[in-house]
Amino acid sequence: MAAASGGALWRRRPVAALSRAARSICGRAAGAERLAGRLRARRSEEEEKKNREVSAGGPGALPPSLRGVPGSGRREPSFRRPPRPPQVPGNPARRRARELAALQLVHPNVLARALKQGAVYQDEEVVVLNKPYGLPVHGGPGIKNCITDVLPILAKMLKNMRAEPLHLCHRLDKETTGVMVLARSKEAADRIRLLFKTRQVEKIYWAISVGHPDPVEGIVEIPMVEKEVQSHQPHYKMTLAPNYRLSPEDGKVLKIRKNCSAESAVTRYRILASSSACSLLELQPITGVKHQIRVHLAYGLGCPILGDHKYSHWNKLAPQKLPEITLRRLKLEQSKARHLPLHLHAHRLSLPLGASGGKWIDLECEPPVFFRRTLRKLELDIDKN
Repeated sequence: MAAASGGALWRRRPVAALSRAARSICGRAAGAERLAGRLRARRSEEEEKKNREVSAGGPGALPPSLRGVPGSGRREPSFRRPPRPPQVPGNPARRRARELAALQLVHPNVLARALKQGAVYQDEEVVVLNKPYGLPVHGGPGIKNCITDVLPILAKMLKNMRAEPLHLCHRLDKETTGVMVLARSKEAADRIRLLFKTRQVEKIYWAISVGHPDPVEGIVEIPMVEKEVQSHQPHYKMTLAPNYRLSPEDGKVLKIRKNCSAESAVTRYRILASSSACSLLELQPITGVKHQIRVHLAYGLGCPILGDHKYSHWNKLAPQKLPEITLRRLKLEQSKARHLPLHLHAHRLSLPLGASGGKWIDLECEPPVFFRRTLRKLELDIDKN
């Protein structure tokens, strides 16, 4: 009996343990169900609150411009985080620099439309644009948009859907603004390129320089060549390759052996206005060497163009160092000078058109907004000079 009683007790103990475990599990399940119910109730309250805000025009409402527009209604609540809006730089100089480069990021159709709006002249032979800042003429590594890529689209916008693509006749640097000529046919493009090559096109540029050239007008005639700069960041620059130098002993002029790779470069200049340690210059490049104006001003006259960070130093790539009075007038800190754009503008272009060259046109483009704003800040008033 004792043995039988003990065996029954042994059998009842596991059953009791299992029942206690079952009750514990059921209790946790009931608690989880109650928690889920509370979360569902809270979510329903939040959705009702948002719906009330939308109907009342509160913080969660659609903007007025989209209310009542088909397809602008709200979707069902989603747990996906909305995309962050693009960050706007707080520094004004950096913000303006980003705005000037915006055309490189738009759709090609948008770029073509912007170029169309900047057209200053067109006839059956040419189309003349006011080239924006920061837009390259040709494509390359890291370049999304360029003028060459949108020439077929631009031709159709200007004429009709069957129009032949426009043709480049010359080029401007990415940072240079102003007059740019495109031809409607290959024959016209070849003819205009020959005019540029044979120096039959009169080109007038405006530039704001850091410093005042001495004398106030003259001609810089110094050959140029491209060289590699050995520094912490090796790079290539155009530089001067003069045919003469001064002897350090007696100051006599000595002839130097001519560099076979150097190209002849001639630039005429004159000061239009001076103020705030800067000058507004009128420049006429007689030849068309790469970066000719920038190099002749920086290394030939010692007056680099405002915003020309490449040619303000020879042995390094660094932001341009500006005088204190210039920084004050521009309301700019030296640490933010790297955001200054290049102030070089192709102001006027004169050339003969037509197969016989009997039609002479004189084209002029107004400087961009940032250029005119800088003129006002630096008090470079042309009318007073």
